[in-house]
Formats: sequence, structure tokens, C-alpha cells
Amino acid sequence: METGKIAAENGSDNNPADNEIISKNFIEQIIEKDIKEGRCTTVVTRFPPEPNGYLHIGHAKSILLNNGLAREYGGRFNLRFDDTNPTKEKTEFVESIIADVKWIGGEFEDRLFFASDYFDQMYEGALKLIKKGKAYVCDLSPDEIREYRGTLTEPGKESPYRNRSIEENLKLFVEMKEGKYEDGSKVLRAKIDMASPNINMRDPIIYRIARMTHHNTGDKWCIYPMYDFAHPIEDAIEGITHSICTLEFEDHRPLYDWVVTELEYENPPKQIEFAKMYLTNVITGKRYIKKLVEEGIVDGWDDPRLVSISALRRRGFTPESIKMFMELCGVSKSQSSVDYSMLEYCIREDLKLKRPRAMAVLDPVKLVITNYPEDITEFMEVPNNQENEEMGNRVVPFSRELYIDREDFKAEPPKKYFRLFPGNEVRLMNAYFVTCTDYIADENGVVTEIHATYDPKTRSGSGFNERKVKGTIHWVDARTSVKAEVRLYENIVDEEKGVYNEDGSLNLNPNSITVLKDCRIEHSVEDAKAYDSFQFLRHGYFCVDSKDSAKDHLVFNRIVSLKSSYKPD
Repeated sequence: METGKIAAENGSDNNPADNEIISKNFIEQIIEKDIKEGRCTTVVTRFPPEPNGYLHIGHAKSILLNNGLAREYGGRFNLRFDDTNPTKEKTEFVESIIADVKWIGGEFEDRLFFASDYFDQMYEGALKLIKKGKAYVCDLSPDEIREYRGTLTEPGKESPYRNRSIEENLKLFVEMKEGKYEDGSKVLRAKIDMASPNINMRDPIIYRIARMTHHNTGDKWCIYPMYDFAHPIEDAIEGITHSICTLEFEDHRPLYDWVVTELEYENPPKQIEFAKMYLTNVITGKRYIKKLVEEGIVDGWDDPRLVSISALRRRGFTPESIKMFMELCGVSKSQSSVDYSMLEYCIREDLKLKRPRAMAVLDPVKLVITNYPEDITEFMEVPNNQENEEMGNRVVPFSRELYIDREDFKAEPPKKYFRLFPGNEVRLMNAYFVTCTDYIADENGVVTEIHATYDPKTRSGSGFNERKVKGTIHWVDARTSVKAEVRLYENIVDEEKGVYNEDGSLNLNPNSITVLKDCRIEHSVEDAKAYDSFQFLRHGYFCVDSKDSAKDHLVFNRIVSLKSSYKPD
């Protein structure tokens, strides 16, 4: 995320550069104070995900913020996996996160690290705490530990094992590492203060026994550090100067500071918390997404109805649109919610001058121009993007048989219907005026073919102005158009009822996806590849699906419709 620069006119005749007001967010202000006071010379930030799921839109904010701060101050940005819990971690998640961070613009270069790279140092750190009398092996069960911890209003009770000797604790901890005890039978706890008003400081667990194969270290370890012990050590080892995290870690900061102080790390990182970004009516919880995947409600963590970064990429969102969205959201200490329509606004803004237009007929019905020669194909010159002349023109075939959208014809039109109906004349976009003369319907009354005549004098670009028509409809050539599957998306959540039902289950929208199998699109898209995107006139922006699309079976996801309910301030 870039700096918060806001240009403002002050009415003076000075150099415009002197008129620029630099609006720094609170994190930038802290960093600049630290640099000025000599606390740090090179800013080092990091993004530290746990590889237990796919990243979502909220993680994008953290990636862009940390990467942007490092770039702004000429520093370094690290990608580091906090992989201390092998029960939930997979190589699949590691690979997806690396791909997502690169795609969103996280410039970590060769600085890819794992908490598991430091397990030996963490183990030595635990031994050091034991030798200092600052950690002990505890035999209480998990339920007993919770019971002894106390509440927000009542202090905790000391474990009966709290005063074991240093020698006994060293012996027991080494034996834990050697695999002499069952999973869950013993833990190593920090000895801090069971009466602390901050529950995180009431002798927290820093190591537990878990016989699990780790994705990075294999079966080397059967004890693993807890996140709150490992995380500050990782930051200290890597020389992180500013540990930027969300507000839920504010109460953990005293424990992080205690760990690096007791282990005597020089120049420990400064933790700064900011507010999470909450997007309305979306599902970001990993356990909920996992449930949707396992039950086959979505086709994976990258299903375009989700807001994982891989899902947004597959649907057709761009890194630039997400960066714009984060800039609009800003950085603060105050929790707030953002409407999904703001994200849609950003992708429209990003694509409107970049992507070519194409005519697409999503519910096709044949239009036969009865007075047009059967053996002729004309080529109409059409602008690729009416809002960006630099994108040039393309040629679109036009012949006797076309397809139009079914909604653009009514056998019995309602009032103020200006599209095609018997006796009415309309413009075929970038082509000719045509007048409906007849139509054919099946035994159920479904229109199967429309007949019309064209006026040769009315070709687009000819300068014809003898009469006007009120309706313009789009079309594709029947012979050369490409058959494609098109997927239209709505929010996977029922927006009127919210994300969750009263029993905590997800409140899903049964109409979150509509699959149209027999769409027809102009031939200019026939060589489109995964992630290529277009504006289909009148229908919205669409992207070639990266998972299901093939050369002989194009599949397009609608990224966003053309109309927006969001208006920027």
C-alpha cells in the first residue's frame, strides 16, 4: 500500500510541489519518528501467514501495507510462514500463499522464510528460559490449565508443578523432545504471573508434544513451539523493525515483549496494531470455507464466489483493483465495515480503459435478414474500447444469419419497449437498421427464429441521417461466433439475511451461480487464454476461467456487472 499523499490547492502561486499536503497514516508517523530518533536505519517488515488455508481479501491489506511501508522507506519485506502447528498445515497452502503474495505485489525477492527454519534456536531459547527459572514443565491436562487460568475478573491459580527445580525441568523438557511422553501429557509453560490482568501473561504454554509429520521438518520434532512463543523470536531473528499486525494481537504484545526481553535479543521489533478490514456479507473464516469445499458447495478454495485471493484472481480481479480498494479503505485503529460494492467499483475503474469490448449473446435466438445476400460476409470496423481510442479497432463479420439476445425481441411488446418486435425498426450495433417482418415459434410458443429486412443505406459510419431509431441491439455472426459457457455470479451469502443463521450455520444464496451453456460470442475472443478479460457489451466484465476453460470449450466468469451502487466521495 502506498503512502497517503493528498494533493491540495492552497491558492498560492508557489511551485505546485509546495502545495502538496502529505497526509501520513499513524503507522508511517511512528516509523518516521523511529528513523529520526535513530531507533532504526533500515525498515524491515514481513507478512507472516500460517499455512493452514488460503489467503483472503483481508490478508491482501496486510501484504500491501507491509510491502508498501518497506518500499516507501527503502527497506526490505519478508514473506515468512508461521508453520508451528503441523496438525493443520499443508504444502498446498504454502504454494498457494506464495503465488498469492507474488500476484498481489509482495516484493519479498529471495527472502522466503519459515518458522520451522528456527526450531533449533527456539528449542535453545526454551532451555535458556528454564535455566533462568522462567519456564517449567507442567503436567496439568488442557482442561485443568483452563480451569487454573482464571477469568477476566478473577486471578488464576498457580500450577502444582510451577515450582519444580531447574534441573527437573531441564530433564523433563529434554525427555519431551526425545519422545518419552505421550501427546498432551506435558507442556512447557512460561513462568510469568498468574495474577496478571492480561490472561495471556498467566503462565502461557510455550511448547507442547505433538507427534505429527511437519511439511518442512518431517519427523525431526515431536515437540512444537506455540505461536505466541515462536512469533516474536522469528521477528527478532530476521531483524524485523516494525511488526505490523491487526488489533486482536494487541493483548499479546506484552507476551511477545517478555519473550524477546528474557531471551536477550537486541533491537527487538516494535509491534504496531491496525484495524482489520471487514467486508460486508462475505465468508472469510477458514473453517467455513473448508466446510463449503468439503461439502461440494463450491469447487475449491478458488471458487469465484469466494473472496480468497486465488478466487478473486480466478474471477478476474486484478492486483491494481485490489490495491485501489485498499487505498480507499485506508489504515486506522478503528474497526469498520466496507461494502462489497466498493471492491466492484475498483475493478470497474481499473478495467474500463484497459480491456477490449466484445459483443456476446448470452441467450441466443437466430435472426435471419431475409433480403441480405446468402453468400456474402461483410466486415464491420468496430472500436475496441470506446473510452480509449488508443486501443484501436477490430473487424467483426456480418452476414445473413445472426444471433441476438432473446430479451431483445418481444412478439407482443410492453409499452416503451424499443427493441425488436414485429413491424419495428432498430439499429444493429455498428451495422445496419433492420425491421422485424416475422418470427417462428415452436409448439410451446417459444420463439426459435426471427426474420427481418435491412436497409443497405443505413450502414454504420456511412453518414446516413434520414431517420432515427430508438433502439440499438447487439448481435453476433452465426457462422463465425464462438460457442461458450458463461457463469453469472451473485453473492454466495443471502444479503438480506446476513452471513449466519441463528444456529451459527451459513446463510447461503441458492442462486449464487447461474451457468449458461450455449452462449455465442464474437470471434475476436476465440484465442482468449486463462485470465484474459473483456467487457461484453451491456452484460459486464468477463474473464476466461483458469480452471475449466479450454481451447475447444471457452468458459467465462462474470467479474462484475456494468452498473454500480457505490459512489466514491
